[in-house]
Parts: sequence; C-alpha cells; structure tokens
Amino acid sequence: MTDVLLTEDTAGVRLLTLNRPESFNSLDVELKQALITALREAAADDSVRALVITGAGKAFCAGQDLKEHVGLLNSGDPAPLNTVEEHYNPIIRAVTSMPKPVIAAVNGTAAGAGASLAYACDLRVAASNAKFLMAFANVGLSTDSGASWTLPRLIGYGRAMELLLLAEPVAAEEALRIGMVNRVVDAGEAVAAATELAKRMAAGPTSAYARIKEAMLAAAAEGLAEALAVEAGAQAEAGATADHREAVAAFVEKRTPHFTGH
Repeated sequence: MTDVLLTEDTAGVRLLTLNRPESFNSLDVELKQALITALREAAADDSVRALVITGAGKAFCAGQDLKEHVGLLNSGDPAPLNTVEEHYNPIIRAVTSMPKPVIAAVNGTAAGAGASLAYACDLRVAASNAKFLMAFANVGLSTDSGASWTLPRLIGYGRAMELLLLAEPVAAEEALRIGMVNRVVDAGEAVAAATELAKRMAAGPTSAYARIKEAMLAAAAEGLAEALAVEAGAQAEAGATADHREAVAAFVEKRTPHFTGH
C-alpha cells in the first residue's frame, strides 16, 4: 500500500502531497481523513511555519472519488451523503483557520472539491498547464468545500456563478487574469515556486500572518464596525509579540530582522 498523503519538512515548510496519482488525486475517504489529520497536526506543530499543498503526478486534485462514491451509493451506505459535514467542511476550516500561511501549488487540474481546496488556501501558485473546473453541476450536485464563499471573494459573484453553472474549465493564464491564482509558473515548477515562497514566509513574522488571516476571515463575513473591532484586537496582540519588537528594532538599527513566530 502507498501512503495516500506524503509529508516532507524543509526549513520550516511542510509539504503535503496528495498521493493518488492513478486517480488524479481524487479524494476517497482514506485521503480525506488523512488530510484532516495532517492539517490539524501542522497547525499544532510550532516547527511548521508555512504549509504547501500539492498533488502527485499530473493533477492537483480531481475532487471527490466518484468510483468510491457510486459504490457506496449503490450499496445504500449513508457515508456519501455525510462526507461534506464529516470531511470537506473540517478540511476547509482547518486550512482557513491555520495560524500560518497555506499555499496551494496547483501542478495540474484542480476540479470540484480539489479546486475548492485551492481557493481556501491563502495563496495559489499554478503551473502554466494547470486548469480549474467547478464540475459539481456536471454530476448533478451543488457546491461544497467552501467554494460558494471563497470563489466569489476571489473573482466576483458574477464570474463565480458562471463557473458553477456552466462548469467550464479555466486555464492558468485566465485564472491569473481574473484573480483566481496569484502566480503562474512554468509547467513542473509549481511546487518549487510555492515552496520558495513558503520558505520566505516561514522566515517571516508568522505571528503576524496568523492575525492577518484572522482579521481577513472576520472582515469577509462581517460589517465594517465588526471588522474594525477584530483589527483592533489582532493589532494589539501583534504589537505585544517579540516579532514586532524585533522588527522595529531591526528597522531602527538598519539590519535584517530575525523572526521567531512569537
């Protein structure tokens, strides 16, 4: 048996690789459970200061494993109907609440819940041969894994509705143009580029990154008054950190700061 999820640590960066290349890294129950566990472990591990998620082989993630899904449906197993609450929602919550940066290295096709996983990450680096497909409507389903919330915030309500209703693929360059991804790199270079970016952030003020994520997440769902209140609290916490004091001292002393994440 091959591990369905590979983990590699380098210079404060944890690389999680979805490892079912023969099925385009589609998400069966085993992989979904492994991903939930890995994300929670990364969040709790102080040695992990940034996270990269990618896929093995030609695809990033093809979304739900439909072969397993159909088999369970035909057997009368209720598991397929519960997977959103039991698996997908916890995965997205773990990514968005992660107190450190999460970067998707989209090395190939990202479809359905696989695309949604990329949208939930803080940054997306796509290979030039990558494409995104919101394929839910093609199999008679609505949307899940947070796409109804994350995608409109990336590209706007109208474009998001178009992609969800028409299920048309979006190539990497178009994804960059409309704001779906942050960077496009040569084919085969997504993991290296994302890891390099993650290393840069891992050496940065991760305590501040955590509070930026907290403020952004709150502001996306709240009014201005509530956002201002969250900002005030997060800024007060950040101002009390060693990282803030170090950054200010380094600025005054005209040297490079050394951040510890505290």
